[in-house]
Amino acid sequence: MREKGTVKWFNAAKGFGFIQRETGEDVFVHFSAIQSNGYRSLDEGARVEFEVTQGPKGLQASNVTVI
Repeated sequence: MREKGTVKWFNAAKGFGFIQRETGEDVFVHFSAIQSNGYRSLDEGARVEFEVTQGPKGLQASNVTVI
């Protein structure tokens, strides 16, 4: 199920950040989960749609698209 949220912060140099879910929880996001052509990065405050999956260190976002 796809969710919507807001990019809390994203470090383009390190390739990861966090998305705040509409439920208030934060979810880890790795640049490889961003669905876009070219350079994959997210801007702080951007609205995104994503799926939540269980990663090795907890919940993480996958199939992330900017809306």
